[in-house]
Amino acid sequence: MSEPAMRQFLDFEKPIKDLFDQIDQLKATAAKNNIDLNPSIKELEQKIEEKKKEINASLTPWQKVQLSRHPDRPYTLTYIERMCTDFVELHGDRNFKDDKAIVGGFAKLNGQTVMILGQQKGANTKMRQIRNFGMANPEGYRKALRLMKLAEKFNKPIITLVDTPGAFPGIEAEERGQGEAIAKNIFEMLQLRVPVICAIIGEGASGGAMGIGVGDRVYMLANTWYTVISPESCSSILWRSWDQKERAAEELKLTSDHMLNFGLVDGIVPEPLGGAHWDHEEAAQLLKQHIIAGLQELISVDPEIRIDQRIEKFARMGRWKDESVAHS
Repeated sequence: MSEPAMRQFLDFEKPIKDLFDQIDQLKATAAKNNIDLNPSIKELEQKIEEKKKEINASLTPWQKVQLSRHPDRPYTLTYIERMCTDFVELHGDRNFKDDKAIVGGFAKLNGQTVMILGQQKGANTKMRQIRNFGMANPEGYRKALRLMKLAEKFNKPIITLVDTPGAFPGIEAEERGQGEAIAKNIFEMLQLRVPVICAIIGEGASGGAMGIGVGDRVYMLANTWYTVISPESCSSILWRSWDQKERAAEELKLTSDHMLNFGLVDGIVPEPLGGAHWDHEEAAQLLKQHIIAGLQELISVDPEIRIDQRIEKFARMGRWKDESVAHS
């Protein structure tokens, strides 16, 4: 977690920022006058925790979208570093190049070797450009598939961490087969003979998320979203303006609780109070617990049965029963 002076605050987090500013003033006063103001500081720290609870209890879908994009939020490499040991990153799709928007490799999780991969956003402006803001090109998805097939070859479970505003939409990506790369990943992931666990740790947008998002278990962190289109793009299509993005976020039903109710994900991973950006270590440990529990359930299942269950699970999505027709 970054130091208070370095933290960035969203608009609805301003009451928390104000309390931190008061603490900074008290600390400066205490140092200047050599007096003990710890009781007052502790009181303000308690108020910060209370304010976090208050804000967290009434988050709107749009505010959850904002939290999923918080600049201090942990990204894939942060989770790998804090959940795993002995991570060995593997590069390249053996066809075009190494896409920096997707990272992955073998690592040990709770003593077990796994293949872990995911979209990686940059921590600063330079790295965001290098990582293409977590938007993978076709070679990124082909690299991901190469790593997943490698894991299957050595009978190692696969963990994917999803955090992308979408696959890169540039002309060059389409020229190199963006749609085919994502479609092939979905097709192949359905048939992998090893356990596959996916977790949405930030943004889960469209085919960019699905390209590494097909698994036996799909989890969402509490303040993430998962849908076919971003609220801004939805607003621009339906209302010809981004001004309706908050309404779009509401109408899309994109938050973790909606996704769980729809049966599109298998569980919600709680976040530290106020969001994952407040405590990277706690966020990683909470996710790690869910992944370990999921792996323990899946490893003992016969691969053929696991594949059948995975296919049936995704085949059920989008089905519905029209009661008016059934009773006519």
